[in-house]
Amino acid sequence: MRKTLFPTTPASRLKLFFTFFDSRWEDLTKDNWPTVVYRDFSAGLIVAMTAIPMAMGFAMAMGMRPENGIIAGALACVVGRTFGGSKYQVYGPTAAFIPVIAGLIAKYGPAAGGDFGTAHSFLVLVSILAGIILIIMGIYGFGRYAKLVPNSIIVGFTIGIAVAIALTNLEDILGIESFDSLLGQDEDVKGGLIGNLRAAFQNLDKINGWSILLGVLTFVVTKAALRISIFIPGPLIAMTLATVLSATVLNNQGIVLVKDIYGSIPNNFFVFTAPALPALSASVVFDIVYFVGAIVFVSGVESVLCSSMADRLANNQKTPFNPDKEFFGQGMVQIITPLVQGFPCTGALARTATSIKAGAVTPLAGYFKAILKLTLAYYLAQYLELIPMACIGGILVWVASNMIKPSEIREVKRAGRFELAMMLYTAVMVPLTDFLTGVFSALVIYFIVNKFITGRRKPAKAVYNSASE
Repeated sequence: MRKTLFPTTPASRLKLFFTFFDSRWEDLTKDNWPTVVYRDFSAGLIVAMTAIPMAMGFAMAMGMRPENGIIAGALACVVGRTFGGSKYQVYGPTAAFIPVIAGLIAKYGPAAGGDFGTAHSFLVLVSILAGIILIIMGIYGFGRYAKLVPNSIIVGFTIGIAVAIALTNLEDILGIESFDSLLGQDEDVKGGLIGNLRAAFQNLDKINGWSILLGVLTFVVTKAALRISIFIPGPLIAMTLATVLSATVLNNQGIVLVKDIYGSIPNNFFVFTAPALPALSASVVFDIVYFVGAIVFVSGVESVLCSSMADRLANNQKTPFNPDKEFFGQGMVQIITPLVQGFPCTGALARTATSIKAGAVTPLAGYFKAILKLTLAYYLAQYLELIPMACIGGILVWVASNMIKPSEIREVKRAGRFELAMMLYTAVMVPLTDFLTGVFSALVIYFIVNKFITGRRKPAKAVYNSASE
């Protein structure tokens, strides 16, 4: 019989949260363990090969270094699989965190006259604070409230993030970021959504046709390979092909590589990063509240949605995921992962779906993914720095294209004009303003209209996007 009851007091929840062998391991028995271990290992290997280029791309889109994405994805999976509430969920960098982390790094990093180390240390601080809040929310049973976010706003948020990701990677695909700008002789074109669009039109004379070719090739190969079979690591194949082309037939064609921007990629991944607070001011206090709130919101909503999707996709007939334990696990992820050269992570929808379709049964798949990812990255580090930036842009545009699902838009449209209007509002406001302004203003409008004006019914049941990362 499917279990539905979870601990109902803070003390009993806390006891469960620190129980390692809980119901998440119920499908591993002494009779089937060889088969289950093999299936989990296979799933972990497939996800690891897919996750390396995606993690690098997400990290660079956030203003972080490529190796930050590699270690964040691996460590988050270990911590999340140890303390989280889902049997199947794969943790790692996701697109939803791009505007949050990129905003912090842009405000406190080199772009604003600071340095990357200071900005990263501040990110560690706000992530730890967010983690503490998530842990408290899990202990006191707030996990279930993440399901109250209306589907129209979730879909609109996803569309908005997709648009922002695609447009903010224009300079990489177009090859606008020339070697002159890398050497400091021209103004860097990176600068957020509006800044990137303005810079793209101002630097049309710098467009590199070969970069466009590699970006489009990466997009097409990735999409085609995964359409054939999820067992084919499309992003890794596309990345390898683009790297080989840029190093051989397209050598000396002005194609910007990862090493031209970030230098060599080290393979000593585990480096401690201490939290730090900038000089205290009203602006810094506001930013602490803003970024902590953003991390808590993304962590809570996306992890619960991902866990729900995972149970449904895996046809889980036994114990369902525990939303309170998932909040607790997310809190541990946000505290531990940034301290070791990482950044905030959450449940990765597409990677979770890939893991399940590849045969994952227990949390072992997540541990295998983390170990195999670090092992592959350790031995490939010297080659990862040779990847063209256009390839990274192509992968991120592929991610963005998968985030917009016509079926989800139709689902919202069927729910009524108001739901459709809220989706469109959120989709426009997220890229034009910022993450929290877009989402929170949409939530305020939604619940005011529902409660005080129309007395509408409860929000329609959400549909879960298996590629919104």
